[in-house]
Amino acid sequence: MPTQKLTGKPEELAAFIDKFDIFLFDCDGVLWQGKTLLPKTAETLAHLRTLGKRLLFVTNNSTKSRATYKTKLEELGIPCEADEIFCSAYSSAIYISRVLKLPRDKRVYVIGEAGIEEELAAEGVSHFRDEAGGIRPEDYDNFGPDEGVGVVLCGLDHEISYRKLARAYQYLRNPETVFLATNIDSTFPTHGKLFPGAGSMSAPLTYMTGRTPVSLGKPSQAMMDAIEGVLKFDRKRACMVGDRLNTDIRFGIEGGLGGTLAVLTGVSTEEEILEEGATIVPDVYLDRLCDILG
Repeated sequence: MPTQKLTGKPEELAAFIDKFDIFLFDCDGVLWQGKTLLPKTAETLAHLRTLGKRLLFVTNNSTKSRATYKTKLEELGIPCEADEIFCSAYSSAIYISRVLKLPRDKRVYVIGEAGIEEELAAEGVSHFRDEAGGIRPEDYDNFGPDEGVGVVLCGLDHEISYRKLARAYQYLRNPETVFLATNIDSTFPTHGKLFPGAGSMSAPLTYMTGRTPVSLGKPSQAMMDAIEGVLKFDRKRACMVGDRLNTDIRFGIEGGLGGTLAVLTGVSTEEEILEEGATIVPDVYLDRLCDILG
């Protein structure tokens, strides 16, 4: 079924909203750009709440924990609860502790930032990071496999370095060490631009080892299963709202959600949505999220 752009007709917008009980929102590029809230976002979300809709904020950004996201949302005028936030750092921690059931004597080596560490700590998972920088000749003997490392978890890291990649490579030489990625996004939108994403951190390790990480972010259905397992909802009464076709919209389609809504304030363009032969297209799209207000 081809996509269509929702008009501003009140009856059309109301009919679309009435199809769903829960809306899953990507954050960067949908609710805000960088530190700037997009127009009337808070009003739009408040409107959906008044209609009795449940809201869930689902983001691939692993640099922040749920607690940090809650603070950010509230500072932007969007009240929410921690259990309404599902970031890839949390998804990864849930997977390691409850699916992998990592033994207590094993640790997780993290390429990433504080958000990952906070969520791993909350799940009681032992973990550590390395410092940024390179390797001096006298350091080489300090690098090697470690049977105490059970997982290498790779997320967005603004201080990615040769040292960190070298350390992870040594651990991944052990075939029993699990290779995970918070997500494999090639880029991410912020401040109206695109920058290297978390997938750019794990890609060198894939090249070195020939191993592909299990991704715990959109569009991985491991994330959808985790969401459903924690929150319990009817997928057919849920709508995914996002700005990126190959992650957000694909996530909703492959997850069997009842609907998908794309907005044009982030990565994907109207030309890409309408491209002939496109295999991943939303059910509907809007210029901005606030257009749902009419």
